[in-house]
Amino acid sequence: MKVRCNIKSIVNIVIVVLLAFFISGCFGDTFSKNPEGESSADQPKSRKTTAVYYDFEDVLIPMELKIVKDRTVVILTPGFTSGILTLKGRVERRSLFNFFSNNMQKDNWNVISQIKSPGTTIMVFQKISRTAVITIRDEQLYTYVEIGVAPTVTGEAGFSESTLLE
Repeated sequence: MKVRCNIKSIVNIVIVVLLAFFISGCFGDTFSKNPEGESSADQPKSRKTTAVYYDFEDVLIPMELKIVKDRTVVILTPGFTSGILTLKGRVERRSLFNFFSNNMQKDNWNVISQIKSPGTTIMVFQKISRTAVITIRDEQLYTYVEIGVAPTVTGEAGFSESTLLE
């Protein structure tokens, strides 16, 4: 018995095989198994982290911003962290303003003041025992963000208006 193969049938077989490899590559992750033997299609999709807490446990920072170590000073004491955290990144100032405005309020900070100028934005937030000042400044290549957190000075423990006037 003699098997006949023509070029047209060989081309069709090659196309089917390549198509099968292409489809399996596109959908391979959907049905892949994890170490426990469950398919990834059965598990919920994990969200990509877009923001983190650095030294201040209640000041959320966008992942696009990186710490500038030589311009950062953070003091850790038992029960309290204060200092200035300096960051930079290629992020629009308006976007950072919206991010901090929303997330600081979610972390129970009260808005005290907001100042906007053509190149700089200053945001002041307060909690019972702390004050945070966020300065967002546009420069040539990067946008710089300085986050200062310090204990709130009250009339009882610190300066009062009468002390300053004397």
